[in-house]
Amino acid sequence: MANKSAAEVVVESLIANGIETLFCLPGIQNDPLFAALYDAQADIRTINARHEQGVAYMALGAALATGKPSAYAVVPGPGFLNTTSALATAYAVGAPVLCLAGEVATGAIGQGYGHLHELPDQMGIMSRLTKWSGRVTSAKDAGAQMNKAFTEMQSGRPRPVGIEVPMDVWNDSADIGAVEAAVPETPPKASQSDVDQAADLIEKSERIMIVVGGGAKDASAEVRELAEMLEAPVICYRNGQGVLDGRHPLSQSGPFGHRLWPETDLVIGIGTRLSAQLQGWGMDDDLKIIRIDIDPEEVTRIAPADVAVIGDAAGETGNLVTALKARSVKRTRSQKIAETADSLAEEVRALSPQVEWLQGIRSALGEDGIYIDELTQPGYVSRLAYPVYKPRTFISSGYMGTLGWGYATALGVKAARPELPVVSISGDGGFLFTGNEIATAVRHGINLVTVIFKDGAYGNVRRIQRDMYDNKIIASELTNPDFVAYAESFGAAGLRVEKPEDLEGRIKEALALERPTIIEVPMGDVPSPWPFLMLPKNRGV
Repeated sequence: MANKSAAEVVVESLIANGIETLFCLPGIQNDPLFAALYDAQADIRTINARHEQGVAYMALGAALATGKPSAYAVVPGPGFLNTTSALATAYAVGAPVLCLAGEVATGAIGQGYGHLHELPDQMGIMSRLTKWSGRVTSAKDAGAQMNKAFTEMQSGRPRPVGIEVPMDVWNDSADIGAVEAAVPETPPKASQSDVDQAADLIEKSERIMIVVGGGAKDASAEVRELAEMLEAPVICYRNGQGVLDGRHPLSQSGPFGHRLWPETDLVIGIGTRLSAQLQGWGMDDDLKIIRIDIDPEEVTRIAPADVAVIGDAAGETGNLVTALKARSVKRTRSQKIAETADSLAEEVRALSPQVEWLQGIRSALGEDGIYIDELTQPGYVSRLAYPVYKPRTFISSGYMGTLGWGYATALGVKAARPELPVVSISGDGGFLFTGNEIATAVRHGINLVTVIFKDGAYGNVRRIQRDMYDNKIIASELTNPDFVAYAESFGAAGLRVEKPEDLEGRIKEALALERPTIIEVPMGDVPSPWPFLMLPKNRGV
């Protein structure tokens, strides 16, 4: 036992639970926390950013790149509110992120006194953007609250959690023992009956499709074995990218899945909402559904599964493979899959020069490099024309579609995986949402390479205004800096590329610099990717 403050307990808990970096922005309500962090610098580093949204996006990037918990700390009120886009995105993509927010003094919470950074109900906002939220009320309570937070974020379906600490509680002290790491709950395990029912349904089906999402990132080997046994295409989109190596003939994109959807008699969803398929492409009584998911709510959200296998994606997919092997279940569809894939690839090549730019990035990153997606024209095309080799090497904001998240998120990716080449892309519009964080990159030596595609507009909005609203162009055109000079003004490297065939070499040059680097790519109008992405219903009524 030792006399410890709540701030010291919180810091010890972060360290015990594997948090090596705390992304943060200090302020008066959290001063005792930062004093405790100062004393613990041998065990936890701080990366301070220039805006709270940057702090939260960096924590999100670190969590997505590693699959492990990450954390950020900010002051209450406007500080916390500035992080909510990142919290919402973390919730959407299932990222284990801890939001550690200060709060006004205990006696002022909910009183409306107008204290500095006071919100009417900060906890209420936090609770709606997280899986679990709590408040530390004393030094003795701090360990339990932190333990609960880390347990919740890692148990079942991973999602963000939040804790707030009133400013008068940080210095509260008590005799407290050693802080221990949280122990996540044991994942649910499906019954053998459920697995057997799934195997029964597969035996009766001929044209099977597998769809994987972010919940399948740790089930690559099992998904591959299942897919090869059934010769079933594996549809990987956004957060499912890389679950099956993009070079594998069974690894296919959303548009491929759409083309085979009308003839599919069984879809196996693994760690995915199946929303694009069931809601977008349509369904009928001839389509059977198997869901493998750790979240029992997800398997009934859009349409009830014919068979739901609730549990860890890797374990339960492996159990299903074992059951099918005992029955010697095999399927042969390789010719149909190859013909459809070749036909689609030919059409996708028309999305030039986006495809060529992406080829340059892919070649430069090599086997293990990480790519961070953004809401920009090459980014949209990357969902169907950028082969992803491994899980957690294609970082996406998923259905949240968080414009401007990319640069700061990528800094968190690179901070968490400094040994790997990391390239983010941005449009000129999205980049300046968090482009100020280039100062953070330089200060902390986060040697990220970022490609900015510069067309002087929110290009997608401008295209819609032009093509669908009689060229009523309004509020979509931009004024930009010279991004090369912008980078250099912070002490980063700035490069420019005019042609797609030169991008691979420039990225390799930038990676060799071991400095934060911006590569500006001037880009005019490009073909619309939306005919390949906004796919109409082709099944059911």
